[in-house]
Amino acid sequence: MAEITIAIKDWDRLKIKLKRKYNHLTDDDLVFAPGKEDDLINHLQERLHRNREYVVFTLKKGLINIDNNRL
Repeated sequence: MAEITIAIKDWDRLKIKLKRKYNHLTDDDLVFAPGKEDDLINHLQERLHRNREYVVFTLKKGLINIDNNRL
C-alpha cells in the first residue's frame, strides 16, 4: 500500500510541479489514476533513478503547499 494518497483534483497541479523540476518526464511518465499511487511511485523511481523514500517525500512535499508553484 502506498504511503501517500493523491486526490485527482490535486494531481494536475502536482504533475505541473513534477514536470518543472524534472523536465525529462513526459506525459506518459505522469499518467495517474486514483488508487494507483504505488504504480506511480514505482514508475517515478525508475525514471528518476531514486529510491522509494525520495519519490514519496517529493510527492508529499508537492502536496503540502499545492497552491505554491515550488516543489
